[in-house]
Amino acid sequence: MTSRKPKPTANERLIASLREKASKLGFDALRIAPANSIPQAPEHLRTFLQAGYHASMAWMEETADRRADPNVLWPEARSVIMLAMNYGPDDDPLAHLNDLSTAGISAYARNRDYHDVIKGRLKELASFLVSRGGGDVKVFVDTAPVMEKPLAAAAGLGWQGKHTNLVSRELGSWFFLGSIFTTLDLPASESERDHCGSCRACLDNCPTNAFPQPYQLDARRCISYLTIEHAGPIPKEFRNAMGNRIYGCDDCLAACPWNKFAQSAREAKLIARDDLKSPKLSDLAKLDDQTFRKHFSGSPIKRIGRNRFLRNVLIAIGNSGDHDLLPSLLPHLDDSDPTVRGTAVWALRNLASSKAFAAERTRRQPAETDGTVQDEWSS
Repeated sequence: MTSRKPKPTANERLIASLREKASKLGFDALRIAPANSIPQAPEHLRTFLQAGYHASMAWMEETADRRADPNVLWPEARSVIMLAMNYGPDDDPLAHLNDLSTAGISAYARNRDYHDVIKGRLKELASFLVSRGGGDVKVFVDTAPVMEKPLAAAAGLGWQGKHTNLVSRELGSWFFLGSIFTTLDLPASESERDHCGSCRACLDNCPTNAFPQPYQLDARRCISYLTIEHAGPIPKEFRNAMGNRIYGCDDCLAACPWNKFAQSAREAKLIARDDLKSPKLSDLAKLDDQTFRKHFSGSPIKRIGRNRFLRNVLIAIGNSGDHDLLPSLLPHLDDSDPTVRGTAVWALRNLASSKAFAAERTRRQPAETDGTVQDEWSS
């Protein structure tokens, strides 16, 4: 006599249908954590902030209480549904390092802004959940004070590696996170344990030594922070190490051995545009505000603005060692933005001969009114 399998419970049927719907919407994994599943987060966040590792991102400190505890952000929340969407590159994400006359753009930013792609899918999935299970919902994609990575680890999507990013045995490191907070009490998934072991490939591959120790990131030294979040001139101590990375940095992610299981993105809007894989620095240096906005319409790169973008491009030109790029930087010595002008001076010093640089300094420095740019000419 064979024993019958117990019938699935209402919650089990709900979650099964939710997983099926999520897959149809392009998500690669779905897990669930209780809203109170990260009790250690407040202390970890406080330590991070007290060390100043958040750099100029003051909003992290301003929203610390809500960020560290989902139930401070939304007291009615009982469960958090965490979702992953793969954006794995279809080629070597660090190939740009082999040609310093081209630009390196982080793999996640080579097509559409993931916020726009994922937010709509999350809303559709949340509506599906309410229609099947009731309750109230809120959706978040990296635009609210939510600690997605600790929640994702608690839900079993992966674990936070030594580079502080989430790592999955199925997806590697190349995936975005989104969350649905719900008032429903849903059965939690099994959390994932740390599988980093003694490996420190990600730490050793960082160009700027941005990890004070494993599992800690100092944003003040991180190229992703410096090229995206940091306003004004980039500290000189990091400019050479930036190489040709003009938007973000994938070095620590690319070094992770777990990426041997990663697959290329299946969402068309996250597959890299050919013109953003290794664009020529000479082409990017020509962008004025209007052409910059047009070229990066719908891209996350657009949000940093033309001036910050040009600052990064000019640092890459200065690091290129390619004297043929001198004509690309010379117009920016007269740019209206002082940070762009100052960075152009730095790049000129790197590329031009001592005689040519001295001639430009004699011609331009007396007319310069910005003290920071004056310092670039003098240093």
